[in-house]
Amino acid sequence: MAYSEDHIALAAEYALGTLDADERAQVETMMAVDKDFTAMVEAWQQKLGVLNQMVGSIEPRPEVWDRIKAATGLGEPQAALLLPEAPQPAAIEAVAPAAAVDTSNVIRLSAQAKRWRNVATFTTAIAAALVAMIAVQAYRPELLPDGLRPKPRVQVVEVKTTSVPVPAGQYVALLQKDSGSPAFILTVDGATRNFTVRRVDATPEPGKSYELWLVSDKLQRPRSLGVIGGNDFTIRPVLSGYDADTVNKATYAVTLEPEGGSPTGVATGPIVFTGKLIEAVPPAAPAPPR
Repeated sequence: MAYSEDHIALAAEYALGTLDADERAQVETMMAVDKDFTAMVEAWQQKLGVLNQMVGSIEPRPEVWDRIKAATGLGEPQAALLLPEAPQPAAIEAVAPAAAVDTSNVIRLSAQAKRWRNVATFTTAIAAALVAMIAVQAYRPELLPDGLRPKPRVQVVEVKTTSVPVPAGQYVALLQKDSGSPAFILTVDGATRNFTVRRVDATPEPGKSYELWLVSDKLQRPRSLGVIGGNDFTIRPVLSGYDADTVNKATYAVTLEPEGGSPTGVATGPIVFTGKLIEAVPPAAPAPPR
């Protein structure tokens, strides 16, 4: 519904609290029958209510109250109220022609101008308050109530790191009997802990298999690393289940077992070859940063 400027001004002044009793009664009557007008009044109240949150109540000092009472005459006993004497009928007839001039339009326009001046003044105050509030939010947010403080911005920064492979050496063990020629050469990669067994001088035994064992004081019993195949090279990844210290310090033993290896998981045949790992190739130096 479209409202006149008078209606809009009335709604604004009602929110400001500057209307007299009759005008407030008029606005409240319109609000009781017109939902749109009620919504307009509430909109003004929301716009103007920002200032209430920014201004706290201040109790005047006692001397200020004394000055107010003195200025209004409340500080002294009030004199008796004297009513003016009623004019004589002749005097009323003398001024009647002059009072006949219609001044209703002038009064109405004056009231409208005053009303809009009040609204404009308060609107300017609101704009200034909002500018001040924005400045306080930017530079001194701790001075504002909790509801008006800006929420802190959380920025998530993703840091990408490039994984650099750790250089690792190569380890070798000569699996032999006494100090004779090696029967097998065991090679272990320090990074992956995969191992390779190279057959050198071991003689195959009919119906038998060579089985490799890891012996360490960190383990309750020797652990089988599998049967060494009949080819020149046997490659296994089973050492990846052990830590580097255990792998590097262990003793590696070869037993002669029934074909296919020990059926019980425990060495049953004699130990024929042993050896320990030594570092054959040191870790590569890391590349200098670019």
